[in-house]
Amino acid sequence: MNADYQDLVDEISALLGAPATLEDRDFRLIAFGAHDSEDAGAMDPVRTRSILTRRSTAEVKAWFERFGIATASGPVRIPADPGAGVLRGRLCLPVRHRETVFGYVWLLAGDAPAPTLPYTELADSELDAAMAVCGRIGAQLADEARARADLGPHLFTLLTSESDDRREAALTALSGPLGAGGPYALLCAAPWAGPLPGLRTVPGASALTLVPVPGASGPRLAVLVRLGAGADLGPAQSASRTLLAGTPGGGASGGASGGGASGGGASGGGASGGGASGNAPSAVGIGTAVRSLADLPAAWREASAAVRAALARPHLGPVAEWSAIGPYRLLAALPDSGPGHPVDPAVGPLLTPAHAELARTAEVFLDCAGQAGRTATALNIHRQTLYYRLSRVEQLTGLDLHEGEDRLLLHMSLKAARL
Repeated sequence: MNADYQDLVDEISALLGAPATLEDRDFRLIAFGAHDSEDAGAMDPVRTRSILTRRSTAEVKAWFERFGIATASGPVRIPADPGAGVLRGRLCLPVRHRETVFGYVWLLAGDAPAPTLPYTELADSELDAAMAVCGRIGAQLADEARARADLGPHLFTLLTSESDDRREAALTALSGPLGAGGPYALLCAAPWAGPLPGLRTVPGASALTLVPVPGASGPRLAVLVRLGAGADLGPAQSASRTLLAGTPGGGASGGASGGGASGGGASGGGASGGGASGNAPSAVGIGTAVRSLADLPAAWREASAAVRAALARPHLGPVAEWSAIGPYRLLAALPDSGPGHPVDPAVGPLLTPAHAELARTAEVFLDCAGQAGRTATALNIHRQTLYYRLSRVEQLTGLDLHEGEDRLLLHMSLKAARL
């Protein structure tokens, strides 16, 4: 918990005579005041979950935003609604800076009946003083947002540089605004043909950059997402769904700046300025959660492998976690396919366009563990047709499909070719 924010929240609590809670604009918990009441009903499920998990659900966020808090410039009183799990009314103090909302301060009401608007007894002078503190909080959150907006080039360096010194410098630059501790997740979105999206358009994103891929037609988008204390990948999944739905290119304050790629790579230019690109990737890969920023290069390799697998095998996506792609964890460690990509000479003839049907037959046969009945059913062909095609595969490749190692070579080659 940030000590500066905690002091400011405590100041608001003292001004208004009630414990306050500070959340950012995505309803992630930043700081909260202590509840001295021994009444078990002094809290409600929404606030309890926010404190325990350090975030609120998308449904809770949408429910409160119905009251106009995202555009309000002054206090908003929200009545209780037991049906929505909101057992206590609330006073919401928007945290703004230069016409932009950066978060909210919340105060829970007491035991008044549910329909009653809370905190109507507070004097305007008290509310004005509390809003002035919210202004100080907003200025600090805006400064942090600007710092995060400049993290793209450092993330790019960390993921792509071969220089230990440059990577160390990038780690230092990232650790300042983000802190050294995690957990974090890295997302890889591909293909990516548009400009770098604004940082605020991807929920939970701390940094964005474009990473070129040798032999590919365009770069991949790297997205750094901070996770909750339990390292649950829910925030990464949410960010992935946003990317797949299409994100605006560019943004207002808080937009991200991507890293440039030398040597003919893609440039991840700044995201200031408006305008929607309508860009949406076909798939997003998610690496395993990491506790240290130093582990991000490994997480990027995992996320890249996962998106390659999802592009090759759509049933694994469109959002693919590295832990769930099975044998592709090994196969995707191979270099990206492209001109000059090595192919085993025995399998090469089978991978030509003229023999695409035979290659598919062999792959389904091996996917079905060599069971002829299952394979024939999956391909909707007669068993004799299957046996004829498999004999043609053996003739073309010189491999014996009764031998385990020959099967392994063929299976790996066919799967690798998909990548």
